[in-house]
Amino acid sequence: MSVAFTKEESAETASETVLPDRPVSPHPNLVTATGLQALEAQLKDAQAAYDAAQKIDDINERRRQAAIPLRDARYFAARLRTAQLVPAAASTDAVAFGSTVTFSRAGRMQTYRIVGEDEADPKQGTISFVSPMARLLAGKAVGDIAEMAGQEIEILAIS
Repeated sequence: MSVAFTKEESAETASETVLPDRPVSPHPNLVTATGLQALEAQLKDAQAAYDAAQKIDDINERRRQAAIPLRDARYFAARLRTAQLVPAAASTDAVAFGSTVTFSRAGRMQTYRIVGEDEADPKQGTISFVSPMARLLAGKAVGDIAEMAGQEIEILAIS
């Protein structure tokens, strides 16, 4: 059989371009106003990357370059459809979704804002409302003490 009739390259490329969908959380898709804007921007970026990939002449390379943006566009479109915008908390009396909370744990102070799952980035000072720490802090007031993993956590401020 002639090499001209084999489609190994195309078969390999096709298998590389069929990416599974990104997992979607079973929790409600609560978002802050900032989180909603971020989802919209990420969808726009994914669509732009997909459009750019469609301009590539080589079909195999086009498929490779379009795979991730296409998967991401599906994910962000779904997340935007299910997004539930939660307005800023009217009170700072208790920790709630969107609150920024400062607490003391093991002798050091930490500050986190409680946000939606797609917006959460602990290195940037945000944690998901479904994280163990956020669930522990929810509903607590300044001065309250909670315990996690044998450590006392004292709430110092809520904003």
